Amino acid sequence: MFENQVPALGASFALSGPAAKPDPAHVPVRGDVAHIRLAGQVFVPHYVVPMPHRAMGETKVLRAPGGEAIASLSSGAQFDVLDLAGGHAWGEIPGGMVGYIAADQLEKLA
Repeated sequence: MFENQVPALGASFALSGPAAKPDPAHVPVRGDVAHIRLAGQVFVPHYVVPMPHRAMGETKVLRAPGGEAIASLSSGAQFDVLDLAGGHAWGEIPGGMVGYIAADQLEKLA
């Protein structure tokens, strides 16, 4: 589930029971926002197109919402930003982990 599948225009969804909860460490969805590729698969108020960035300088730490380190990004590694707030960026390593990194450790790609 939660693949790059988009439902047909006008498709309906049955309320047949509890929805499967996506893995927050690997699926870019929060209660308020999700990656645009998840439109039609999860319900949130906002769907966003990722903004490609790259890590600057030394190895950077990607953190889970609770603050624990979950991955590292080496200098130049791509990070797709989905939300910027409070000096932190929330997004995903393409094809990998989802989490937070300090916004000043990233550089926007053209």
